[in-house]
Amino acid sequence: MTKNLLNRHTLHAAVFAFTATIMLSACKKDKEKNDDTNPIVPVELKDYSVNPSLLKTMPGFESLKITTLISSDDVLPESPNFIFGAQPDGAGILKDPAGNGFIMINNHEILQSVSRVYLDKNFKPVKGEYIVDSDGGMTRLCSATMATPEEHGFAKPVFLTAGESGAESMIHAIDPLAPADKKNNQRTLQALGRWSAENAVPLPKGSFPGKSVILIGEDESDGQLAMYVSAQGDLNNGKLYVMKRDNNDPVETNMVKGQSYNVEFVELDNVKTNTGAQLQQQTIDKKALMLARVEDIDYRKGSAANGREVYFTATGVSQADKITPVTGKTMWGRVYKLVLDANDPLKGKLEVAVDGNDNPGSSIVNPDNVCVTENYVYIQEDGDSFYKNNNHDGTIWQFSIGNKALKAMLQMDHRRTDATFNAKYNPANNLQLSTWEYGAMYDVSDLTGIPGTFAVNLHPHTWTDNKYRNADGGTTRLTNNSEGGQVVIVRGIAR
Repeated sequence: MTKNLLNRHTLHAAVFAFTATIMLSACKKDKEKNDDTNPIVPVELKDYSVNPSLLKTMPGFESLKITTLISSDDVLPESPNFIFGAQPDGAGILKDPAGNGFIMINNHEILQSVSRVYLDKNFKPVKGEYIVDSDGGMTRLCSATMATPEEHGFAKPVFLTAGESGAESMIHAIDPLAPADKKNNQRTLQALGRWSAENAVPLPKGSFPGKSVILIGEDESDGQLAMYVSAQGDLNNGKLYVMKRDNNDPVETNMVKGQSYNVEFVELDNVKTNTGAQLQQQTIDKKALMLARVEDIDYRKGSAANGREVYFTATGVSQADKITPVTGKTMWGRVYKLVLDANDPLKGKLEVAVDGNDNPGSSIVNPDNVCVTENYVYIQEDGDSFYKNNNHDGTIWQFSIGNKALKAMLQMDHRRTDATFNAKYNPANNLQLSTWEYGAMYDVSDLTGIPGTFAVNLHPHTWTDNKYRNADGGTTRLTNNSEGGQVVIVRGIAR
C-alpha cells in the first residue's frame, strides 16, 4: 500500500454465488455448482494487456503460468476513454447477471476510487467505468471484501471497502452492481467505528450461526485487530470490540513464535458518537494489544470450522534510520494466526505463524496483503519501507499451514538490465530494491473453470505517466497521482 509516514495501505475476501458468483479480494473461493446440469466451461486465458507482465516466478515455481489481464495503457473497445487507474488494491470478480461474462471490481487506493471492468466470457476486458470516484471515496480505499447472502448471510451483496487516511476514516458499504450514474451513492458504517483501516472481513456465516462476525484491521503503529458482532447481516446495530491478551499485556514483541496466547475481545463504548481519537484512547484504557500496522485479514477455507481460523498481517515499523526496531513492535513484520472459540467469537488463541525477524531481510519483509486457501497462506510484501538490510524485491511467499514451510513463489519483475523497460517502468529507481508492492490476491478458479487460478493486483509505483492522472474523474483527493497499475492472472497455484 502507499505509505504515509507510519500509516499506509493495502485486500481481501470471498468467492461465492449470488445470482452472480462473486470472488473476493482476500482469496475466498466461490461456490458455484459444477455438475452435469451446470457445467463450467474453462475460459481461454491469455495476455490481454498491451503492457508486459510485471511479475515473475521464483525457483521451484517455474510451472506457474502468468498472463496479463489489464493495465493502465489498455484501451477497452466499449469505453475507449476509460483508464484503469493507479494502485488497484481490494478487488473481486463476479458473474455478470446479464449473462455476458464477468464483472471485476477494484479499489484504486491512492485515487480514493472504485472501478468496474466488464470482462467477456474469456475474461477479456471490454468496458470500464468508475462506480466511486475520489469525491465519494473521501479517503484512500485499500483492501476490500464482498459480503454476500451465500457466503456471509447478508441480505444482498455489499462491497465493504476500508478507508485509510487517519483516525477518522470509516468503512464504506458500496453496491457493486449500482448504475454508474449513482457512483457516489454509498454509505459509511458508523457502527463499525472510525479507524485508519485496511480491511473489514466478515467470517463465513457457518462459523457462528445466526451472527455476523467482521474483523477489522487498523494500519497504525499502535494498530488494532477489532471485531464487529451483530445479528446476521446487520451492519448498523451490532457491537464493536478490540482484541487484548487475557493478562492485559499490550506489547507486541512480548509474544514470541512457538507459543500460544489467550486473547479476548472487549467492547468499545459509544462507537457511533465517539471520534476516532476517542476510540483510540479507549483501546489504550482497555489494555488492547498494540500491533505494528494490521494491514490485512483472511480466513482459512474448506469448512465452517476452518472459517474460525484467521490469519492477519502486522506489516512492521522501524526507526527513521530503517535499521533500528521500535521498542515493543515487530520491524520486519509478522503473520499471526488467530483461532476463535467455536462457542464464543470473543475468545481465542493467538500465535505468531511467520516472523520476518527469523531471517531479517531474507524472509518476509513488511507483509501487507494475505490470501488464505485451505492448505496455504499466501503473503504479499509491501517492502517500500526501504529497510536498508532488505535483500530482495517485493515477493509473494507461500506458507504451508501443515508443515510450516515458507517459500518465495512470485516476485516483481523489474528487468533492470533492459534499458527500454527501465525507461518506462523504473526511471531513476532502477537499482533500488522493492519499489513496487502488491494489492489483492484472490482465487478465481471456479469462475474460470481452471483449478489453481488466482488474480494478483500490482502497484508499480515507479511507472508513471501524466495520462493516468485523475483516471476516476473525481474533483478532490488527498494526493495527485500519475502511476500506472496492473492485474495479472496466475495459474497453477496450490490451494
